[in-house]
Amino acid sequence: MAPGPQQDVTQILVRWRRGDPEALNSLMPLVYDELRRLASGYLKREYGERTLQTTALVHEAYLRLVDQSCADWKDRAHFFGIAAHLMRQILVDHARRRLADKRGGGALRISLDDRIGKSETQDADLLALNEALDRLSAMDEQQARIVELRYFSGLGVEETAEALQISSATVKREWRSARIWLFNELTRR
Repeated sequence: MAPGPQQDVTQILVRWRRGDPEALNSLMPLVYDELRRLASGYLKREYGERTLQTTALVHEAYLRLVDQSCADWKDRAHFFGIAAHLMRQILVDHARRRLADKRGGGALRISLDDRIGKSETQDADLLALNEALDRLSAMDEQQARIVELRYFSGLGVEETAEALQISSATVKREWRSARIWLFNELTRR
């Protein structure tokens, strides 16, 4: 039986880890659509104006992934888990810059567009979620990783279990617990 796309990605990541320079050229066509799907999912959560496009987010994440020269890629799920984490960082950095610009960090802009409040609220919500995830990580790193893989990476229960090398039942239990904790934490603030 011929290897499937998941197996191909894992094999290419192993070749890349071993220093094969051609592996990177083989990887991009296999992961690009999935990275675009992840990026699109993130950006759909952004209300109001979209100043960051899916393609820009994918390219920035890919550049950061490529820059990780000593990464020890285990498999496809691990790769996409790291990609999800990088996209989260990029979006948080972007939200911080936008909020700083709106508070006087950039040039004076006057607009009568009622979407500005929604955009600023969404940026603040993303920052609040990021801070809550950091607090969760300090208490329970596994739950924070599960949230990152499920919410930001869009991985299913089985893929998350594989990436973290835990059972599916543990993923379900920890995912449920983390969501309750995050909901309480975000509504409390």
